[in-house]
Amino acid sequence: MKILAFSDLHLSQEAARRLVAASAEADLVIGAGDFCNRREGLDAAMAMLDGMSCPVLMVPGNCESEAELRRAAPEGAQVLHGSGCEIGGVRFFGLGYGVPVTPFGDWSCDLTEEQAEALLAPCAGTDVLVLHSPPKGVADQTSAGQSVGSVAIREAIGRIKPELAVCGHIHDCWGQEGRIGETRVVNLGPSVNWFEIGGQA
Repeated sequence: MKILAFSDLHLSQEAARRLVAASAEADLVIGAGDFCNRREGLDAAMAMLDGMSCPVLMVPGNCESEAELRRAAPEGAQVLHGSGCEIGGVRFFGLGYGVPVTPFGDWSCDLTEEQAEALLAPCAGTDVLVLHSPPKGVADQTSAGQSVGSVAIREAIGRIKPELAVCGHIHDCWGQEGRIGETRVVNLGPSVNWFEIGGQA
């Protein structure tokens, strides 16, 4: 399966144009949250992504709630948040929002570590984890050098051992990646990121 994945679109028309064009070659598109800004412009963000003909998986970022994303998502798109699905024999599980709680205030959709742990608890036997927030210690440093990733997400990756975990959220780490055990962890950003999973073209 050829997967196109991105995060943190934040209403960028230029990024959306690149992603829609690239999606013609994809079997699946993954959007790892923060499509809009501060809970505003989600419908416009979804309109920018119109034209993707392959299946689309999304998780909410901290800039949109799960309910808001479910209402705005294109017809046929699947929204995951503490839930999973299977597409083309590949198993996915998604968790959105900012983890741990961000300093951004009331508009930000966040989870405590304990809430994230509870939502990740049912996940087992997954090939790809779709996250908004990075795990603690991998692609999670701010420009000030502070590690702000999630302990609960890191522990879940160690337990579940997916082939791939994709995330976003920390803009300073877009394009960075690392490993937790055998799991490849990639902080995506709004660029075109390709992955081959499951051995299918």
